[in-house]
Amino acid sequence: MHVYMCFFVCVYIYMHVCYYFAASDPQFSSCVMDETALSLGTIDVSYLSTSAECSISRCKHSSEEWGECNSRPTLFRSATLKWKETLLSRKRPFVGRCCYVCTPQSRDNFFNASIPSLGLRNVIYINETHTRYRGWLARRLCYVLFVQERDVHKGMFAKNLTENVLNNSRVQKAIVDEASEPSAPGSFAQTDPKAINKVKKKARKILQEMVANVSPALIRLTGWVLLKLFNSFFWNIQIHRGQMEMVKAATEMNLPLIFLPVHKSHIDYLLLTFILFCHNIKAPYIAAGNNLNIPIFSTLIRKLGGFFIRRKLDQSPDGRKDFLYRALLYVHIEELLRQQQFLEIFLEGTRSRSGKTSGARAGLLSVVVDALFSNATPDVLIIPVGISYDRIIEGHYNSEQLGKPKKNESLWSIARGVFRMLRKNYGCVRVDFAQPFSLKEYVNSQSQKPVPAPLSLEQALLPAILPSRPNDTVDEGTEASLPNSRDITSEPFRRELISNLAEHILFTANKSCAVMSTHIVACLLLYRHRQGTDLSRLVEDFFSMKEEVLARDFDLGFSGNSDDVVMHAIHLLGNCVNITNTSRNNEFFITPSTTIPAVFELNFYSNGVLHVFIKEAIIACSLHAVQSRRYRNGTSGASPSLISQEHLVRKAASLCYLLSNEFTVSLPCQVIYQVCHESVERLIQYGILLVAEDDQEDVSPSLTEQQWDKKLPEPLSWRSDEEDEDSDFGEEQRDCYLKVSQSQEHQQYITFLQRLLGPLLEAYSSAVIFVHNFSGPVSESEYLQKLHRHLISRTEKNVAVYAESATYSHVKNAVKVFKEIGVFNQTKQRRDTILELSTTFLPQRNRQKLLEFIMSFMVL
Repeated sequence: MHVYMCFFVCVYIYMHVCYYFAASDPQFSSCVMDETALSLGTIDVSYLSTSAECSISRCKHSSEEWGECNSRPTLFRSATLKWKETLLSRKRPFVGRCCYVCTPQSRDNFFNASIPSLGLRNVIYINETHTRYRGWLARRLCYVLFVQERDVHKGMFAKNLTENVLNNSRVQKAIVDEASEPSAPGSFAQTDPKAINKVKKKARKILQEMVANVSPALIRLTGWVLLKLFNSFFWNIQIHRGQMEMVKAATEMNLPLIFLPVHKSHIDYLLLTFILFCHNIKAPYIAAGNNLNIPIFSTLIRKLGGFFIRRKLDQSPDGRKDFLYRALLYVHIEELLRQQQFLEIFLEGTRSRSGKTSGARAGLLSVVVDALFSNATPDVLIIPVGISYDRIIEGHYNSEQLGKPKKNESLWSIARGVFRMLRKNYGCVRVDFAQPFSLKEYVNSQSQKPVPAPLSLEQALLPAILPSRPNDTVDEGTEASLPNSRDITSEPFRRELISNLAEHILFTANKSCAVMSTHIVACLLLYRHRQGTDLSRLVEDFFSMKEEVLARDFDLGFSGNSDDVVMHAIHLLGNCVNITNTSRNNEFFITPSTTIPAVFELNFYSNGVLHVFIKEAIIACSLHAVQSRRYRNGTSGASPSLISQEHLVRKAASLCYLLSNEFTVSLPCQVIYQVCHESVERLIQYGILLVAEDDQEDVSPSLTEQQWDKKLPEPLSWRSDEEDEDSDFGEEQRDCYLKVSQSQEHQQYITFLQRLLGPLLEAYSSAVIFVHNFSGPVSESEYLQKLHRHLISRTEKNVAVYAESATYSHVKNAVKVFKEIGVFNQTKQRRDTILELSTTFLPQRNRQKLLEFIMSFMVL
């Protein structure tokens, strides 16, 4: 992450020369635009240069030019938008509001009615109006003047970090324990002074790697270099002015701020630091993995605010816990917070290789929570950050998705990466800062709410897979054990609190991520027009899908006429898309490339829009599971075309649990069944599902009239599908029966939603089939490799329906789910994990039931 910034300093002379060459020869800059125009076709006015800031070159404005589409109705418009035509011309939604359940007071802070209307701003568009000076010379030196006027000085950063950490009592105790004999840990009297001095030298050496020494001069120089570079390979970098106003207001509270962005590219941290620098907000201290601790560059990195930590805290040679390192890290973070410094932490731990938000690794976040518990700071403000790219600078992660090991960073690889970036354009970038919320308020709200203990995946899902097993349900009395001890000194409560906090942050950050043009085009090509389509039809579906995204309160990271934006996205997707000229009306025919690397890359960008439709996709797949079960087993007392809403919600909840490692559909404070029920209601509102009024059971109060935490308590007592059909459950409450609309548009929309989850379900079902041939204990790493080779082989032989089902990320998540639901037992042996089949799934029939459960959601 940091190493890219350091190398930028080495190439700034090259950029400086290019800048003045372009300034002295207008044809130099215009020829670049002409070349791009040739590849994109007719350029929308939003991509052309004008004198006004609101429409400066390449989408540098923030206005809403959605364009017009007077063609025939397309899939999305006719399927779901007829009921809300009045919303099509509304303003952009304002994303990133904090949770009204867990942080109601924070939701009212830093926000007012005028915030959403402030609009977007392109951060890398800088001219003389952004400085105090005017005139010809100011126009030529506007970057230098802008950087020089930023408020960066030594006094705003931490002081005496190393000495303060070493003198802390916790570190002193850890040093003594490390120096003591194993027979007498912590004994001051028997500790050799020489041993203590040796351990102190070791601690100081660790801190030399851990502690950053920020240089304001280097930050200014890097800011100038980044202005040059970002303008060379990005069309624009958009931020919302209203969001920045909230961040600025948070900085005036004299409290430490923690920025927690999603992690998609090495440029993520550069963007965040650069944007804060441009708005006179001090640079955060950024946690970086020690894999980036490269000679020479590591010194520059620390001067830019980066500090290195081990990717695994217990990397001692003997495998034991390194208490000295843990103490140094904890005290270092506490000292930064005590001095009201800002931190930047990537909860995912590493860049997402799938395009989806990865699971949280809350190690450093737990240190922040512990610092609040120990009163090192009165409060901490948490700011989730969403980042979206038209195209990441890495291009793709096909090498790792194909199972090849990740290459270690080196000086040569960094040099090649930077010069490769200078030769390409990566389109638009959007950064969204969510509303800051108080960590103290969140902790207090969690300690006061009687939330039941979370179910393990085995408790939640196994009864649905094997409904005939005795004693599957958990006694409701067991779930009350945790809420009775919800205080900060309880370790189970602390773990649950940190886990829920991390999920809250990642869910908010992911929901804040804008949908980019490449995301929509890739999604349409894979799951709507996999066999190809005319360009005009693709543009129509693009326009409609864009409106669908807005109607669901997600924002877009682009603007302009749909024709031009689609061509822009196709150009950025490059070799993943094939374009041919048809004889009919001389129109272009667009098809996705069928090679495995190309499909993997399209899937990466398509996943950028998955979170918008994920809930509806889960309902659509659950709808297929319920319908296929009813037609296969027959029904009694109800029409085969009718579907129990209660049954549908339960099926959807079980699918949510199955795919819980792939994405999160709800906040931890929400009940999963209520979320699924609301998604069903949404499809009813669209007209895709119809309420069968004449077939309602005439019983007691409606499902929607009861509180969900009372109606469906967790853990839920699961029933088999057969029991759902013929039980007397309807005598307790009223169940709503639904019918599926038979209109062509609605059927096509349901098919599209089902295809979105097709690769995941195929990967999981193929993994279960592979388990059928499982023999004996095997190391997890070896098993992952064998399973991945199996999926790749299916794809190469054209057996797989979805080639993208063979990505390595799907393999890892499938095995993780199997471990969590009890398919595998795992034991630790040194640094490896050994897998073997559990007694529950030793019988072949139980593995077959797991396969049938997963395949019931698949549309073959």
